[in-house]
Amino acid sequence: MAMQHDPDHQRLLIMDFGSQVTQLIARRLRELNIYCEIHPYQKVTAQFLADFAPMAVILSGGPASVTDENSPRPPAELFDLGVPVLGICYGQQVMMQMLGGRVERRDGSAEFGRAHVTPGAERIDLLTGWFMDASGREQVWMSHGDHVSALAPGFAVYATSPGAPFAVTADLDRRFYAVQFHPEVHHTPNGRTLLENFVRDAGFTGDWTMAAYRDEAIRLIREQVGDAKVICGLSGGVDSSVAAVLIHEAIGDQLTCVFVDHGLLREGEAEQVVTMFRDHYNMPLIHADEQELFLSELDGVSDPETKRKIIGRLFIDVFQKHAAEVGGAKFLAQGTLYPDVIESVSFSGGPSVTIKSHHNVGGLPEKMGLKLVEPLRELFKDEVRSLGHELGLPASFIGRHPFPGPGLAIRCPGEITREKLAILRRADAVYIDQIRKHGLYDEIWQAFVAILPVRTVGVMGDGRTYDFACALRAVTSVDGMTADYYPFSHDFLGETATRIINEVKGINRVTYDITSKPPGTIEWE
Repeated sequence: MAMQHDPDHQRLLIMDFGSQVTQLIARRLRELNIYCEIHPYQKVTAQFLADFAPMAVILSGGPASVTDENSPRPPAELFDLGVPVLGICYGQQVMMQMLGGRVERRDGSAEFGRAHVTPGAERIDLLTGWFMDASGREQVWMSHGDHVSALAPGFAVYATSPGAPFAVTADLDRRFYAVQFHPEVHHTPNGRTLLENFVRDAGFTGDWTMAAYRDEAIRLIREQVGDAKVICGLSGGVDSSVAAVLIHEAIGDQLTCVFVDHGLLREGEAEQVVTMFRDHYNMPLIHADEQELFLSELDGVSDPETKRKIIGRLFIDVFQKHAAEVGGAKFLAQGTLYPDVIESVSFSGGPSVTIKSHHNVGGLPEKMGLKLVEPLRELFKDEVRSLGHELGLPASFIGRHPFPGPGLAIRCPGEITREKLAILRRADAVYIDQIRKHGLYDEIWQAFVAILPVRTVGVMGDGRTYDFACALRAVTSVDGMTADYYPFSHDFLGETATRIINEVKGINRVTYDITSKPPGTIEWE
């Protein structure tokens, strides 16, 4: 259920040339209540531009070189639309190349990492709020191999850096702007101000609000579904829960939620989900307790991908069985988010590398002959939380850390046993309790315990123990794409380790995982 090209919103188009951080441009703009969509450059034709009718366009960075034959280009008609255009990194270079400037690659012209730009003699509105401190400089993030060697006609320079003499350029008459650095990343601390200046100059008023989105989504759900029945796979996570509450508000008892309890949930989680949705929201809810089925099939399995595939296959079977009890359902609701539906750009024509398979109800709609209802597919995670607040979901629930579909299976490296799951549940509950007691829960993106497939010798009282080791994991992140470990104090870690060893029978050693992502992943499997 897409709301693309909705005439009720002022729209900005982001053309994606394959940068790893294109999504951050959209995130920054959404924070400013600007509606924007990311589309790969291959899709943006002259006809697309006419249909989309953007009020402004941003050209992203990318790995290609504009000096190469057949390198990506926007359609020439873009520059005749009469709307402001901002080129970032590769976007700057492609603007220069297409509008009559020159881009070169030579030894020593590459620049990667932090740099500082200084203003030119003339100040422009794009840079309002920049160069305000005593140094008169701004820190930015550079990531380029090529550089502009001659400006296109009509452009002038408004800021420079040691490695980029054309760090900020603009043709003020046509409202074309081009920057060599990346304003969307947090390593350019004042980048958000630059983006805000750009969209305000383009005439955006910031009409993209959660209240408006909620009303619009409810209208579109009713329009799409009519009087048909809808089933929703409820995991208890934020995404599926917000989707369920939104759809329930739109169509009431036409919606039935199916909650599959696969025996891999955290302590008390199944009870919380059932109580909240069946009792508090009074939603039709099928609680599918299928713990035995899942755990018996996972018995003796240690390969992480095999675990995920077993869980995914069984989930579909179980969901299909219980959904059939609803009878006559025409639609399947999913909590799909925008990052899942953005088409990734591939220059080789091949697929991107699969790090690990993701757990969802893939293949199920076709198998059951159902159409999809995906009311969150234009939202980022933080926007889903805002919508949850708008819908009146409890703050403690909306702020919950992400929890993977395969659950504790991927926090139990090696073979899964009921004994290890019981130990893991208890240890995780103690750890999260510690984090909450210290007031740290909302500072952390995700925190959990992994039980390790090793036993270690310990001493408790006068006796020798031979029990499991566990690893604590806690990371900070904006969207899960990159992450840093949370810098707990040694006092906190010592206190937590003592509690886990004293309160959780079966663990005698506690470690803390200080790996960032990349190179690691957030989860252990």
